[in-house]
Amino acid sequence: MEIATFAAGCFWGVEAQFRDMTGVTGTRVGYIGGETEAPTYEQVCRGHSGHAEAVEVRFDPAQVSFHQLVEAFFALHNPTQLNRQGPDVGAQYRSAIFTHSDAQSTMANEVREAVTESARHAGPVVTEIESAPRFWPAEDYHQKYLEKRGLATCRTLTHDVA
Repeated sequence: MEIATFAAGCFWGVEAQFRDMTGVTGTRVGYIGGETEAPTYEQVCRGHSGHAEAVEVRFDPAQVSFHQLVEAFFALHNPTQLNRQGPDVGAQYRSAIFTHSDAQSTMANEVREAVTESARHAGPVVTEIESAPRFWPAEDYHQKYLEKRGLATCRTLTHDVA
């Protein structure tokens, strides 16, 4: 098994999309790329930690390649929106790929370049690619959030923070 980590806005919908892919053996949502040790959802959501909401994807490379996962990542969000996805605004919703090897870094950069050159988006691709620092799992109630609520997408949710 291998691990891939993606940030593409609110992690609930991103996690559900990856979880349903053939070859994905597990997912968990969490926080990555910031300065705060053991961040909470409230810290991340309010933009106080530097972390992005992200999904850690465990996958069987014999069934799905990292390349296929990166292609899916670029298809399921708008990689031209800087520090936002839809109504969610802030660096915690940035587009980023956190790589776990040199091979992943090379592949992620190649796919990002292909997406940029394809002109399928009106603006420039702003997706960051960097080596994966520590991943902090989100609180249990965020894991498989949509599935627990019988929802397929985030479109009917509001993202209120206490």
